[in-house]
Amino acid sequence: MHRFDALIVGGGPAGSTCARTLRLAGWNVAVLDRARFPRDKVCGGWVTPGVFQLLDLAPADYRATGLTLQEITGFRTSVIGGSPIETRYPAVVSYAIRRCEFDNFLLRRAGVCVIDNTPLVTLRRREDRWIANDQLEAPVLVGAGGHFCPVARLLQGERDRASPVIARETEFLADDSAAPIAPDTPELFFCRDLEGYGWCVRKGDYVNAGIGRRGRADFAGHFHHFLSFLAASGRVQDPAHLLWHGHAYHAMGAGTRPLIAEGTLVVGDAAGLAYPESGEGIRPAVESGLLAARTLLAASRFGRDELLPYEESMRAMHAPVTPTPKPLRPLVKQLGRRLLRSEMFTRRVVIDRWFLRSQA
Repeated sequence: MHRFDALIVGGGPAGSTCARTLRLAGWNVAVLDRARFPRDKVCGGWVTPGVFQLLDLAPADYRATGLTLQEITGFRTSVIGGSPIETRYPAVVSYAIRRCEFDNFLLRRAGVCVIDNTPLVTLRRREDRWIANDQLEAPVLVGAGGHFCPVARLLQGERDRASPVIARETEFLADDSAAPIAPDTPELFFCRDLEGYGWCVRKGDYVNAGIGRRGRADFAGHFHHFLSFLAASGRVQDPAHLLWHGHAYHAMGAGTRPLIAEGTLVVGDAAGLAYPESGEGIRPAVESGLLAARTLLAASRFGRDELLPYEESMRAMHAPVTPTPKPLRPLVKQLGRRLLRSEMFTRRVVIDRWFLRSQA
């Protein structure tokens, strides 16, 4: 039996941030993940300067490792097929990263015991300790395994009642024969019903494209419409023949799933913390990983009462989303499409508040 002070299930940004914070405080930490790192993680993947500050990592230091870090100084937005609005900034407002590189870098930087390519098969509670796979023992368990995290599912004890965001995306070497996607200007293409959006992001030699929508209703139809748009506009040559990855996540605020239990916290996408307006999950993952670690470090015991400050903080930072009343939805969507043609609304609300979280 291998004994640790904490066992973290999931090696993404939430898990690795929590692991590093605990390790720097002197804890013996293990991270268990079913994937082998570096893993093939496809994601739109842009992070604001604030995320680097939370990680205590200078962008220049990350770039110096030879990993992709694409500076972003603007965005181009439109309804799919409509006239775009370009929003420019005088300085770098975000960075595009490749998740296969970024996640591996953060996990290795954590400096903890990494047990990858190993799924969580069994989990049981013995007195005040967790036993995983009959080999790993720890008094603290952190669920950081994304939407399908087994720890989150164990705490929930039932199927999700809320519908997740469904997304499909691809990442490939840029083809110079395609219509140019400006390296410093990601493009956002909102669905006409405003229930989702597509994107194209340049990351050095690579392009990432994808579409995400709230719920499964006619996702296939919207996905194929987006592929047709990419091909017709020349942005992506023959997109139907690229390898598209699908994934899901909650973006309904804290409370979609339980956040704590005896000796247990759930962080990042496993807790449903992605921002509801943009679906961005990296910043809330890092924030929750930090807060989970600090909660554990401040606790004398790891009962539910001692972990309650984490839950209260998460609920304050990620208030549950209140859906628009059904009778008002057509009017709201009609107004939304008009506002997306406004340069002021696009800058101050869509980009600044929803995507860059400059109000946070």
